[in-house]
Amino acid sequence: MALSAREFDLLCLLASSPERPKTRDQILDQVWGWDFEGSPRTVDNFILALRQKLEPDPANPRHILTVRGVGYKLQL
Repeated sequence: MALSAREFDLLCLLASSPERPKTRDQILDQVWGWDFEGSPRTVDNFILALRQKLEPDPANPRHILTVRGVGYKLQL
């Protein structure tokens, strides 16, 4: 499946430092820009879309992981 430009940017950000979690605020700032006025939950929706496109079992992700209380990370 093809990724949208934002999905690709999000994946590149996570891949730039795999294993190191990024907070929603870091993701919003680096992918959407500091002037983004939407909700931090936007990140959650894009993570869900990436999992649906890239994970073998999106309900049990192995690569795009939630780090509880922190954010998200890419597990290689």
